[in-house]
Order: sequence, then C-alpha cells, then structure tokens
Amino acid sequence: MKYFKLFLLQKLKLPFILFISITIFVLITPLSIAQTEDVIVPTPQQSSASPVNQSQDGLYFSDVLVRGRPIFQIGSLAEVSASDRAKIINRRIASLLSQSDSIPPVSVNINSNQNIATLQVKNRVLMTVTQQDAQDFGLELEVLAQRWKEQLNIAFDKRPLAIDVGQRLYETIRQFFRDTISNLPAFIGALIVVFFTWGVASAVRYAAFKWAQKTEGDSNTEVLIGRLSYGGIWVLGSVVALGVLGLDFAALLGAFGLTSVAIGFSLKDVLSNYISGVILLAARPFRINDQVVIEDFEGTITQIQLRGTTLRTYDGRLVYIPNQEVFQASIINNTASPRRRSSVIVGIDYGEDLSTAQKVILNALHNMPEVETNPAADILVKELAPSTVNLEVRFWVDSRRAGYLATTSHVTQAIKEALEQANIDMPTDIYTLVFRNLPNQVNGNVTAQLNQE
Repeated sequence: MKYFKLFLLQKLKLPFILFISITIFVLITPLSIAQTEDVIVPTPQQSSASPVNQSQDGLYFSDVLVRGRPIFQIGSLAEVSASDRAKIINRRIASLLSQSDSIPPVSVNINSNQNIATLQVKNRVLMTVTQQDAQDFGLELEVLAQRWKEQLNIAFDKRPLAIDVGQRLYETIRQFFRDTISNLPAFIGALIVVFFTWGVASAVRYAAFKWAQKTEGDSNTEVLIGRLSYGGIWVLGSVVALGVLGLDFAALLGAFGLTSVAIGFSLKDVLSNYISGVILLAARPFRINDQVVIEDFEGTITQIQLRGTTLRTYDGRLVYIPNQEVFQASIINNTASPRRRSSVIVGIDYGEDLSTAQKVILNALHNMPEVETNPAADILVKELAPSTVNLEVRFWVDSRRAGYLATTSHVTQAIKEALEQANIDMPTDIYTLVFRNLPNQVNGNVTAQLNQE
C-alpha cells in the first residue's frame, strides 16, 4: 500500500501542481488588477462604470471613488442614472486631488428650501445629497450628508504608506477568500475531473500499450501509441476541468490565436524535439537495445522518449541526446542486421608462399565456432608493403558489440598462432640505411664493423 501511495503521488504531482497554479492565477489576477490605485475598479457587488446592484424599489447604485477605492454608493435620480452621476462626482474628486495632496475638510451646506444638502471643499461643490438619497438609505438628509462628509474626509486624509499597504493587503486577502469560497464548488468539480482524467488516461494508455504489443510487435510503436493516448486524454480532461471552472473558451482560443506565433518562436526548440521524437518513433531508424553511432556517441539505445533519446556507451556512460539532434544526424545502426563483417590485416614475408598462408588462415577460421560460415570468410592481398605482403582476412561475426570485439580478438590470435606453427614468417618492418659522403676513416670503421657482424 505504501508503494502504491508513492506511485500515485508521483503520477499526480505534475498535473496537480499545474492545475493548482492555473486556478490560483485565475483567482488572483483580477484581484491584483483591482488594487491598482489609478484605475476605477468595481467592488464585488457593483461597478462604477455600469450599475449592477439593484435595490428593492428598482433604483441602481454606483460607487464614489477616492484614489481608486470605493468610499460609498449613490443612487440614481429621476433625470440622471447612478452611473452618470458617479462619473461626474468622481471627475470632480479626481480634479481636486490632482491640484494638491493636502485637501481641506469637506463641509456640509443644508438648503432647507430645496430640501437638499451639498458637500463642498472651499465653496467648491463636490456632490449634492437629495431627499431621494435619504430615502434610499433610510436616513435623514442631514445625517446622511454628515456620514458621507466624514467618509470623504477620512479618504482624503492621505494615510502613511505602511497603513495604506496593510489596508490594501487586507482587502486583497479578504476578497481572495470570498472568491475562493464562492468558487469552491467549481474548484471541487474541476479537481474531481482531474482525478477522473488521470484514471481514464492511465487505463487508456495501458489498453493502447497492450493493443500495440499484440498488433505491432515493436517496442517503439508501443511507446508512441501509449504516450499519445495518455496525452490526448489529458488534453481533453484539462479542457473539461477548465470549463467547470468557468473559463470562456472563445476568449481563450482568441488569445491563443494572437499569441501562437510568439509561443511558437519561444518554444521552437522544445516543440522541434517533440515532433522529431514522434517522427523517430514512427519511422523507427533504431529500436531499444540497438547499438548505434549518433554523431560522436556510440552505444546501446536504452530509452526513446518524445523529447530525447538515451544511449549508454560501451564504457558505461549514459548520454541523453535531444531528438532534434538525433533526427538531423547521420545514424549508423550496427545491429540492424544480425551479422557484421570484421577484418584483420596480416603481413607475411615476401619469400613465403601466399597460397599456403591463405590455406593456413582459412583452416584456423574454420575451427572457430564463433565465426559465421555463411557468408564464408575470404582473404585478399591488400598491399605490397616495403617489408611484407599484407593480407586482409575478412569474416562475419555476431553484430552485437561484445561478440564482435571478442570474436575479432580471438581470430587475430588464432591466425598468429596458426602461421607460427606453419613456420610462415611474419617479419617486422625492415629499414635500409644508406650513408653518403662519409670521411674515409669513418667509412672504413663502419665497413669493418659490418664485416665482423
């Protein structure tokens, strides 16, 4: 059970982290934008640009903003909507703030004849409080005007940076938890879709892999079919999960169309590796456990993935080669055929009989079981060297690296021993030294020395 839990955790870790990251991004992005001070942003209930909150008597409300933060709401009047009324007030406040950072206190001027109150700064009217506003909020006209005056004075009073940052952080966190709670059913539904997708993708990959084993008989194709099936189910499941979260796919596809060129350029190497991997798995220039030469690397193929190919060299090193480089390189597959030809160069003396030497070598090869009899071995006169006649002995062995090297070594040893037993001389290189224009005394000493030998 412990190992199963570890396996489950490893399989779900990457998709789960990706899903959580996308979800947090979707939840936080609008909040971070909403806290920008110089932009008019709606509160969770209503918008300053358009009325969205309706009271019981049919009136709409909009926000009065100071430095981008909603202070209180005002309703519509008979001749003007709440949205237009809020825009006028917000424009007056923004104009006042742009002239000076220090704003004088707001005062209330009550007009009993017209039954209205005005909020003013230095005899400059910011807004008018009407009897309709008092009815909307269930307060006396003077009480409502005084309340709005106090709220504006508090908002105009520029707070210290630490308090302002703390307040914004508090509002952001509070809004985040509100949105999280409201989106909790969608999040749980998307999480269920993710787990269901994982189960279906694993089952489809297993079924496709088993089907490929029965029909294809090639491990590379089995890997390709299994991984493509697994990835396809995950793509479909991700689309459904994001749909449960309420993502607008029309907007997503539009944004993807606009950014596809940039994504293609930025991820061209990664995409090229994956496409090259699909082509390699489909074309099958080599298979797992084949012994190949790719560029400067030679060894045994241990794994073929969509992004890269893993090769183990003959000295035990593990080389990971991106599929783009593999696809563009010239590949030598030493094990594509079960047999591979090897050769050994043997030099014999000019005085020896070539036919006799060839018979001795062929007899030695015939007695070695690791040398293939079909095709038969042959011997060619390769070169007339300065001191020897070089024979090229060509024979066929198992194409596997260990059998190839071991058999070539045994053949070389057997040919040497057979020629020595037949008294066929295999001389080393002979060099002739010619001395010219030497003094008579030195020439005489050299001649005497040679005569003694």
